[in-house]
Amino acid sequence: MRTITLEEHYARRAFCNAAISRRPRPGPEGAGGEIQQCPRAQAHPTALRPRRQAYSGNGRGGHRYADRVADCPGVEQLEAAEAISLAVETNDFVADAIKNHPARFGGFAALPTGVPDTAAQELERRVRGQKFAGAIINGHNRGRYLDDKFFWSILESAEQLGAPIYLHPTRPPQSVIDASFGGFSPMVSEIFSGPGWGWHIETAVHVIRLILGGVFDRFPRLQIVIGHLGEGLPGMFQRLDIMPPAVTKLKRPVTAYLRENIHYTFSGFFFPPTFLALLLELGGVDRMMFSVDHPYQSMAEGRAFLEQLPVSAADKERIAYGNAEKLFKL
Repeated sequence: MRTITLEEHYARRAFCNAAISRRPRPGPEGAGGEIQQCPRAQAHPTALRPRRQAYSGNGRGGHRYADRVADCPGVEQLEAAEAISLAVETNDFVADAIKNHPARFGGFAALPTGVPDTAAQELERRVRGQKFAGAIINGHNRGRYLDDKFFWSILESAEQLGAPIYLHPTRPPQSVIDASFGGFSPMVSEIFSGPGWGWHIETAVHVIRLILGGVFDRFPRLQIVIGHLGEGLPGMFQRLDIMPPAVTKLKRPVTAYLRENIHYTFSGFFFPPTFLALLLELGGVDRMMFSVDHPYQSMAEGRAFLEQLPVSAADKERIAYGNAEKLFKL
């Protein structure tokens, strides 16, 4: 069975260091400290090479990777000039990989969201001219979320291009970290505000902000992709509808947008109960897609989880590659 994986990571060391070097690390009382290097970059491949097809398991799997810069935490927290420069340099690097290995690699464009018009132009250039699959946006831009009309030229461009946006987690704004995740050891606060909890809740909040902010009423064909089997949202679908259209002034219930404008990948959440919860809330697999979160998660474990899913063979193929082919027009 072929597979397409969507949330697979790489980072060039210069990109990663620039993006993380000024990120505050919470201290024991939520204070201070600067990360001066990018230790996670050591776990990333620094180039995209055909040898990565070895991760397809038996060599017959036919993986196609839609690789994208996804962490460290991205260009969203940088000053405008540096964000533009690094986004363009990174996208050039990905474009070369796509050109050299079109049957193996795809890519999401990094966007300097703090300069929306430039970001919209960069997205159009990469999607129209270089066959990028869409965009990767790593959460908020210095505490501002995509429901802010400041960013809507990016969303308008994505809708017009039919280019999905992968909304990847990032750490909450520092004020939130200080208020909600401080008071522990530096390591505990780092994990609590990041991959242990904060990343996922931050992304879920961002998605709900997009809905409540009227983004999908303004751009009804816009499609957003989120990972980690819904970033905690599957357990909250029914609760979210206590905000009816009469209150929100939206055209549809909140959960209608979650079922019609959002797509969901695995990205390292190989958890049967979470999968089943999302499956039941969505009413089927048409918006679910395979991902592994390489190199942080095992490609072999991801493939094994896919193989044992309690769905039909046809549905398993939709998850493995069919839904991604349709969404990204592969």
